[in-house]
Amino acid sequence: MPALALWLLTLAYVAPGIVGRDPWRGADFAAFGQMLAIAEGRSPWTLPSLGGVATGAALLPNWLGAIAIMLSRPWLDPALAARLPFAALLALTLSAVWYSCFHLARRDAAQPLPFAFGGEADPDSYARAVADGALLAMIATLGLLQLGHETTPELAQLAALASLQWAVAASWQRRWGSRVGVMLALPALAASGAPVMALAWGLGACALCLRAQAGPWRALWPWLLVACGLAAALAWPMQAWGWRLLAPTDGWLVLRMWLWFLWPAGALALWTLWGWRGHLLQPHLALPLWSLVLALVVSTAMGGSDRALLLGLPGVSVLAAFALPTLRRSASAAVDWFSVFFFSACATITWVFYAAMQTALPATSAATLKRLAPDFVARLSWLELLAATLGSLAWLWLVRWRTRRQPAVIWKSLVLPASGVALCWLLFMTLWLPLLDHARSNRTLAQRLARHLPAGACIAAPLAPSALVAALEYHNRSRVDASAGAYASACPVLLLVQRNATADAASRQAQGLGWVEVARERRPTDRQELTLVFARSGQSAVKSGPGS
Repeated sequence: MPALALWLLTLAYVAPGIVGRDPWRGADFAAFGQMLAIAEGRSPWTLPSLGGVATGAALLPNWLGAIAIMLSRPWLDPALAARLPFAALLALTLSAVWYSCFHLARRDAAQPLPFAFGGEADPDSYARAVADGALLAMIATLGLLQLGHETTPELAQLAALASLQWAVAASWQRRWGSRVGVMLALPALAASGAPVMALAWGLGACALCLRAQAGPWRALWPWLLVACGLAAALAWPMQAWGWRLLAPTDGWLVLRMWLWFLWPAGALALWTLWGWRGHLLQPHLALPLWSLVLALVVSTAMGGSDRALLLGLPGVSVLAAFALPTLRRSASAAVDWFSVFFFSACATITWVFYAAMQTALPATSAATLKRLAPDFVARLSWLELLAATLGSLAWLWLVRWRTRRQPAVIWKSLVLPASGVALCWLLFMTLWLPLLDHARSNRTLAQRLARHLPAGACIAAPLAPSALVAALEYHNRSRVDASAGAYASACPVLLLVQRNATADAASRQAQGLGWVEVARERRPTDRQELTLVFARSGQSAVKSGPGS
């Protein structure tokens, strides 16, 4: 694939969403809140916390975000600064997948049989084409789309594991580079909150190296053992060990999650395993297969966790790439036409609703927006509109090129799925960004709560969600006590987050402890959850606002 096209596609996938958006509620906001607390000195470096409550989060990812915030202060917004190192980690992941697949495809066992009269591709060109397919498969995989653009420890884990896969794959050509890579990546994986995964992956890779006949590959196993020891030793002082096993959920639900999360790379990986079923112990298949199987086992042990399954994407992408040389023409055409219709429909719907935001036409789409986000006010950004327009025109050109020509390249079956995913992400992060921020950010809720909070006052929020605590500390610059005993703290304001059905009972309980309810607020797109605001009996510290 032309290098410029590959770079532009990668940039279109990684860059959107870095600038101009708020952290989204959930794990993304909670992780950012811990980084901000460390950078501002409200949390110890060795014990990340929110609202004075230790979170038990992995240290290395939080340190990366906190250092970025400190180095960029005061030129960049903290949310943007924290996002930059994680965007670099996503780029590192994609690069490591390409290079690991290149080195694996360069091995003799992975090369195609030579033609009787010559004329076949040289080994390096063939390996590059397969590696292009692995990168496209990684971008096209649906499970990476949101999780790969968050500031969460799982992205650091993914980058570390992808680097590990490269280090082992390159050991027969990059002897010292692979050894350094193993010694850095395995401890980094453990320090990012996955020490068990690091040890299991490292020991499995040791077994593969011991079985290998190639000298450089086999010589890597002592380095893997030493790296496993370093990872285990580093995990103790960094408090990375933790019991995260959950009761298994419904098997059908887990299987459905696997199917959409790994699509389309998972389907191609199955074709590879079937087509190469007699050679599964060859390094170019055994190494990525070990990454995938281990991620599936860990995901199942964690109750079907999609974040654990994220670590299987480097392996499944490489396996998918080895399906491309043997993919039947009918299957390739089916992938192409599904991608054309699905992603074109997705882009069309995005543009239709964008038009409804700006012009109130079509009326049905505008009514749907009004019902789902009644308080949303659209804004027009010419820069975002230009980026979305260029991305859509590029998609139309790519569809025309792919459907009118039949290029003799093995990566052609994945160029439309990968480009379609990148297009949809670009449109979401430009045309729909204000709407998504309105729906998924806690900024609006924090602004509503600010009407009832005295400036600079301490807030008692016992066992409040981490994302809400982070929003109060970031948007409102409030001091929050989120400990279980915050009811008895000296804070003049109490916040309780409750479902609609339990709000009245929680209010009565707080009143029995000397609090008076003064307001109820909710996020603009959430009808199920309420945030109750209380003041102490006999005090008037809490401001009265329109929502009281």
